[in-house]
Amino acid sequence: MRRVISERKETLTIPNHRQLDPGTCYAIFRQASQYIPESELYPYFYDL
Repeated sequence: MRRVISERKETLTIPNHRQLDPGTCYAIFRQASQYIPESELYPYFYDL
């Protein structure tokens, strides 16, 4: 997925698999946290 904000490209790789390894999920979380605050991402990746 890619979006452009103020001429800045933000790219996030999202695998198209039914199940993801925990390491892959963590890598996606780390990559997404470059663009979105971890506090907003956390509920989508971890049980509260």
